[in-house]
Amino acid sequence: MNAIVRMIYAVAVLLSFLGLASPSSSQVLSELSLPPNGANERAQISQWIGLVKVTISYHSPNVHGGAGADRTGHIWGELVPYGLFDQGLGPSRATPWRAGANETTTVSFSHSVKVEGKELKAGTYGLFLELDKTGPWTWIFSTSSTGWGSYQYDPKDDVLRVGVNPKDAPYTEFLTYGFDERRPDSATAFLQWENKRIPFKIEVTDVNELYVAEMRNELKGWPGFKYQNWQIAAQFCASHKINLEEALIWADKAITEPFKGPSRGREDSSTLSTKAAVLQAMGRDAEADATIDRALRLPETDVVRMYLYAAGLLHISRNEKALAIFKSNFQRHPEEKFWTYLGLAEGYTAVGDKNNAVKNWEIALSNVPANAQSDVPEYQKTLNQLKQSK
Repeated sequence: MNAIVRMIYAVAVLLSFLGLASPSSSQVLSELSLPPNGANERAQISQWIGLVKVTISYHSPNVHGGAGADRTGHIWGELVPYGLFDQGLGPSRATPWRAGANETTTVSFSHSVKVEGKELKAGTYGLFLELDKTGPWTWIFSTSSTGWGSYQYDPKDDVLRVGVNPKDAPYTEFLTYGFDERRPDSATAFLQWENKRIPFKIEVTDVNELYVAEMRNELKGWPGFKYQNWQIAAQFCASHKINLEEALIWADKAITEPFKGPSRGREDSSTLSTKAAVLQAMGRDAEADATIDRALRLPETDVVRMYLYAAGLLHISRNEKALAIFKSNFQRHPEEKFWTYLGLAEGYTAVGDKNNAVKNWEIALSNVPANAQSDVPEYQKTLNQLKQSK
C-alpha cells in the first residue's frame, strides 16, 4: 500500500469514527449493497399516537467507535461539538449535528402534529440537533431530508426549531431513539446516547376527530352494512362529546336503517341506550330519558348496557335518574347477582341512603365475577367508608 493510499485509508477510518464519512461509502445511497460505514447500523423506530404514525430513521454509532476506540466522556462537546460547526466537507460552513451517523436522520409524521407546542405539518423532515454549552439544545426540523449527514445543511430549509433541555441518562452504548410518556394524544420521542437523553414532545390535538373522520369514511364502505358499526361510531362520539349532530344520525341508522341482507337496523336496549347517550351528551335530557325508558320496557334488556348507561349518569350527577334505572334493571333481571346489585349499591351511595347502599355492596362483593376482581379493593374501600360513617 503506497503512501497516498495509506493516507486516504487513514482519513476514511478517522471520518468513520466521527460519523463523517464520504457519501460514496453510504449503505443506503451506495449503488452497491455494502456494510454501513463505520459499522453504524441502520435503524428505524415507529410509534402510533392514535391514528398518527411517527417514524424516525437513522444510523446508530456507538461510544466505542466502529474500530473499538473508547470515546467515553468525549461524545458531547467533543465528538459532537457545541453550536454550529464546520465539518470541512460540503458547501456548509456552519452545520448542526445530524443526530446520528451516515445519511441524514429523518422523522416522518403521517398527520400534522405539535412538537414542543409548535405546529408541524405532516411530512418527512431532516432531523438535526444543535448543542449549547450552557442553555437548551435545539432540535431542527428541515425540509432537506435526503442528504448525507448535514454537509449541505442550509437554515433556509428549517421549518421548525425547538429548544429542549438534555437530561442525564443511564449509559447507552449505541445511539438509540425511542418513545416514552405515551398517552392517547401524545408521546415523547428521545435520542439517548452515552449519558444523555434529548427529548421532544409530540402532541396530536385532534386525535379523536381523526378517529371520527376515519370511521366516517369506513362507514361508506362495507362496514356500513352492519348496524353495529353505526352504533359503535355513535357511541364513540357520545363518550367523547364530539360530532354529536352526526352521531345522532348514526345512532338512528343503527336502529332503523334498512340495510341489505340480514344486518338490518335493530331497536333493542343496546342501540336505544346508545341513542340516549348521544342525546344526553347533547344536553337533551328529556329525550334521553324517554329513549332509555323505551329501552327498559323491551322484553329483553341488556343488563350490563343498562348498568353502564346509569353509571354514566352518576358521573354527571343525575343521581336520582341513575338510581331509577338501577332499580328497573334489578326488577327485570332478578337472576343477575352482580351487575344489578352493583348498580343499586352505587345508586344508593350517590343519593346518600347508607343502609341500602351497605346491604347492596355486601351482596355485590359476594358475587364479583372473575373479570371484575381487580375492582374489588375499590368496592371494599367504599363499603368500609360507608360503615364507618353510619
